Amino acid sequence: MTPTTQAMSGGELIATMLEAEGVEVVFGIIDGSYFGLYSSLGRHGIRLITPRHESTAVHMAGAYARVTGRLGVCIASNGPGAANVLPGVAVENGEGNRVLVITSWRRAPIVGPDRGGTFQYFDQVGVIKPMSKWSGAAMSFERLPQTMRRALRVSHRGRPGVVHVTIPEDVLNGSFDDVVQLTAPERYRRTDPLVPSAEQICRSADLLNGAERVLIQAGSGVVHAGAADLMTELATTIHAPITASWGGRPAVDERLANAIPLLPPLVDEVRQSADVVLALGTRFGETDWWGKPPYWAEPDAQRVIQVDTDEEVLGVNKPVDIAVHSDIRTFLQALLAELQQRDPSPHLGGRRARLDEYTATKKEMRDFLAEIPTPLDAQPMHTAHVPLICREVFDDDAIVVIDGGNTAVWTNLYHENRTPGAMLSTFKFGMLGAGVGQALGAKVACPDRQVYCIIGDGAMGFHPQEIETAVRNDLAVIYLVICDLQWGMVKFGQGIAMDAALMMEKKSLPSERTINTDFCEIRFDQMAGAMGAYGERVSRASELRPALERAIGSGECSVIHIDVDPVAHMWAPGLDVFKAMHMEPGK
Repeated sequence: MTPTTQAMSGGELIATMLEAEGVEVVFGIIDGSYFGLYSSLGRHGIRLITPRHESTAVHMAGAYARVTGRLGVCIASNGPGAANVLPGVAVENGEGNRVLVITSWRRAPIVGPDRGGTFQYFDQVGVIKPMSKWSGAAMSFERLPQTMRRALRVSHRGRPGVVHVTIPEDVLNGSFDDVVQLTAPERYRRTDPLVPSAEQICRSADLLNGAERVLIQAGSGVVHAGAADLMTELATTIHAPITASWGGRPAVDERLANAIPLLPPLVDEVRQSADVVLALGTRFGETDWWGKPPYWAEPDAQRVIQVDTDEEVLGVNKPVDIAVHSDIRTFLQALLAELQQRDPSPHLGGRRARLDEYTATKKEMRDFLAEIPTPLDAQPMHTAHVPLICREVFDDDAIVVIDGGNTAVWTNLYHENRTPGAMLSTFKFGMLGAGVGQALGAKVACPDRQVYCIIGDGAMGFHPQEIETAVRNDLAVIYLVICDLQWGMVKFGQGIAMDAALMMEKKSLPSERTINTDFCEIRFDQMAGAMGAYGERVSRASELRPALERAIGSGECSVIHIDVDPVAHMWAPGLDVFKAMHMEPGK
C-alpha cells in the first residue's frame, strides 16, 4: 500500500485498513461520535448492519467470524454504547471468536484520565482489558495505524478472541492531512499458519501407530482452523473414535461411526480406555472434567499429543507427551502425509472391532432417546420433539443456534450435527439471549443456507427486539421459542433445595412454594407479526412440521411460539452430570 497524502478522517483511515484485511461487513449502531467511520464504510465495499442493541452487534460479529473463519467487526459509541457491548465482549471472547470491537471515546483532551464529570465517559480500555485478548486506545491520528495494527496482530495470534480499540471522537471525525504509511496485512502480522516440526510429526505418527486404543479429542480449535474434514479423514484412516468438548462438537459429523456422543457412560468408557489421545484445539476444560480420572485414564496410562495455536494451554490441565504449537489444519495435513508413507498400524483390526461395539451401543442409546413417551398429538407437547422434527425438516447444512437453560439441554441431546460448523451456541459461557444475535450473524455470513434458532422463552426475552433487525435486513432466520413460562432450570434446582421428597413425588412444587421462577405469557408469534415477521403458535408436535414448512416457504424471518409441557421440560436429562462437572473429579 502507498502512503496516504490526501486529507482524511480517522474513521476513513480505519475503513481503509479494514478493507485491506478483507472485511466486508461491520455490525453496530450509528452515532455521531464515529460518523467519520461509518460514513466511510460504503466507499470501501463494507456493509453496515445495524441491530437494536450493541451487545447483539458483538454476537452477530462473533457468529459471523465462527461461520466464515474471518474477522468479525463491530462498533459502539462512547459511554453507553461501550457499556452495552460488555456482555457481548465477555461471551464472544469466552467462546473464542475472532472479533474486533471499535468504540468511540469523548474528545482526546478530556479523557484518560478523566477530568472529573466528563459526560458519557468511563475507562473503556481498562474495563474491557481483562475481558478480552487485548484492549487499547489510539489517542491521535498519527498513532491510529500503529494501534490498529497491534490489535489486528493480537487478533490473529493464538486462540481467537475479542480485541478492542477505542478512539476519541475528534480523531475519528476530524480531518487530517498528515502523511500516513499504510501497509498490507502481511507486513504487520503473521498471515501464514504455524507449522509443526518434522520431529513432532514423526513422533506423533509413532505414538498413533503404536496405540491399541487411540482417541481423537476435538475442541473448538478444529472449527476455527477449518480442519473438520482432515480430522474426519484421520479418524477413518486410523479407525479412531472421536469425542469432543462442547465447543468442539460442531466439528463432528455425528453420523460417522467414529463419532461418540457426549453421553455417559459411553463417552467416559471411551476416554478412560484410550492409551493415546490426540487432542486437537482443546484445553481439557471443566466440561471435559479437566482431563482427569475417573473420566479419563491416569496420566501414566494415557499418552497425550496436544495440538493448539495457543502455546499457553499446552499441558496446562492434562500432562502431555508431545506439545505441538501449530495450526491444526497444517498439523493434520503433515500427519496424514506421514502416515501414508508408513505401513498401517498393526492394531487397526482391534480398533475397528471396538468401533463396531461403540456403534451398537450408540444405536441402543438413540433408540432409547427416540422413544419419547408423549405422543405427537399431546398438548402441550414434549420439548424433545422440537429438535427431532427440526432435524427432519431442515437441510443437513442448516445452521442451528441453541440458546437457553433446559431448552439447550434438550436440544443438545436430541440434535444430530451433520455439517461441520453448522451448530452455534455459547458452549463456554452459557449466556442467555446471545443466540438471537448469533443467528442473525450466521445468516449474514451464509445467506443461502437455512438458519434456525431453538431458544427458551426466558432467553428470547433478552433481545426480542432484534426480530425487527431481521425484518429490516431481510434475514430469514426462523426462531423456535420454547415456552414453558418459567425459569425451568432454576425452578428445578429450587424444588430440590426446598423439598426434595415432594419434588421427586410430584415432579414440581406449587408456584407459591418457589421464588420468582414463573412468567406471564408473551405471545412471541404476535410480537413477531407486530414487527413485520411471520408468526405461528403450536402446542402439539403434530403441528410443528407444517408450521415449519410454512415458515420456510414464507422466505421471511419467522417466529414459532411453541407451548411445551412445563413439568416435563423442567426434568431435562443429565442435570446431575452437569452439576457434577462443577466439582473437581473425585471430590
